[in-house]
Amino acid sequence: MFLTLLIVTFALALFVAFIVVRVFTRPIDSILRRLIADDIHMAWLRYMKFAIYVVGVSSGVRIHELEKYITPNRWQKDAQVVALTTDRWILELYRTVIETLQGSAWLLLVFFVIALIAYVIVRVFELRKKESA
Repeated sequence: MFLTLLIVTFALALFVAFIVVRVFTRPIDSILRRLIADDIHMAWLRYMKFAIYVVGVSSGVRIHELEKYITPNRWQKDAQVVALTTDRWILELYRTVIETLQGSAWLLLVFFVIALIAYVIVRVFELRKKESA
C-alpha cells in the first residue's frame, strides 16, 4: 500500500507541476526574451521548466512525511506505524497538490523578483543610452 501511495503522489505532483509549467511558460518566455536578447533565452526557459518540475515534485512528494506509514516514530515508546486509511489517502493527495503548488509558487516568486530587478537595470541602461545618443 505504501508503494502505491508513493507512486500516486509522485504522479500527482508531476501532473500538477506539468500544469504549472503550461500556465507559466508564455510569461517566463516573454520575460526572458525581454531580458536576454540572445537565443540563449530558450536555454534559460528550458532550465526554468526543469526547475519547476524538480521543485514541484520534490515539494509535493515529502518522503520524510511518508515514512510514518512504514516505520514507527522513534521518539515515542509505544509508537506504531500509521495505518493507510481512505481518509489518510485523501489527506496525502491533498497535501501533495498543495505542497507542489507551494514549492512552485516560491520558485516562480524568486524568479519574478529577480527578473523584475534585472528588468529595471536593463531599462535604466536603455534610458541612459538613449539620452546620451
